[in-house]
Amino acid sequence: MRPRLIVMLTHNDQTVPNALEVFEECKDAPVEYWGFKDVGLPIDKMKELIKAMKDAGKTTCLEVVRYTETECLESARLALECGFDYLMGTIFYSSVNDLLKNRPIRYTPFCGRVSGSPSVLEGSILEIIDDAKRIATYGVDGFDLLAYRYVGDPEELTREFIAEVNTKVIMAGSIASFDRLDRVKELNPWAFTIGSAFFTNKFGKDTSIREQIEKVVEYLNR
Repeated sequence: MRPRLIVMLTHNDQTVPNALEVFEECKDAPVEYWGFKDVGLPIDKMKELIKAMKDAGKTTCLEVVRYTETECLESARLALECGFDYLMGTIFYSSVNDLLKNRPIRYTPFCGRVSGSPSVLEGSILEIIDDAKRIATYGVDGFDLLAYRYVGDPEELTREFIAEVNTKVIMAGSIASFDRLDRVKELNPWAFTIGSAFFTNKFGKDTSIREQIEKVVEYLNR
């Protein structure tokens, strides 16, 4: 099965202020998974956007780039309050996992040493895979793998990670060219995200976001 595209209504690691308008213009595009960040919109606007996505039959994702246990717990509570289908990101803490366990939400945290904004992934490939295997014992639903934010070889990391870690893998961050889409197709993760690239027209100069999304989906299906 081809990787799933998760359209992130984000730019520079923040939800764009006109996210609802962008979604309404693009909601008929052939994409099931849509998401945004926990920064950039007030909670009432986030809930309005989630409702619009769910009314359109979409699967919703909140991606969180926060690192302390307190911050990650706050974001997990926000994800539950807003009714997201997936919480992506956060450093893994058992307290966050316990909060989300047996709730109608799936949890795909980061693994490895993640820091900064935009986020950076560090550590050897073996260390990252071992960390993921440790976290997987807690029953998480997959991993938000910052492949193209990795300080080493992103494709080698992803290839070995998918082979060794038997769960959903979402490639997140910096997929901003058709060349990288080729690599994504070859690596075949469960899903991948594109956000800022749509808002900076990386998939079509002077092209609407909807047209870029359709181009990416068509390219994936070739």
